[in-house]
Amino acid sequence: MKQRHAPVRSCTVCRQTSDKRELLRVVRLPEKEGGQVVVDPTGKRSGRGAYVCPEVQCIEKARKSRRFERALAGDANAANPQLYDELMSLAQARSTNPITSIRSDPPMK
Repeated sequence: MKQRHAPVRSCTVCRQTSDKRELLRVVRLPEKEGGQVVVDPTGKRSGRGAYVCPEVQCIEKARKSRRFERALAGDANAANPQLYDELMSLAQARSTNPITSIRSDPPMK
């Protein structure tokens, strides 16, 4: 059976490349949808996206250095504190249950 191509993305903080499904995605929604910055657990929402490792150190560094504001080319207050709290909870959930680190997308035909 032919092996499928796995998309590779890089963390906006540490620049380490990984499979897209292993990273957490943050997306700035289009202006017609409000333009806010939200976590995209499915990886399929429309809008400009940025990726971060599911590591506490990378998320903290992203908060301190305002990486998502730069990467998503939005206004300076786009990434609210709830965004980072949600990223932290997702990262902790993945570290405690490694099975959830791989999203269960239906197989493509």
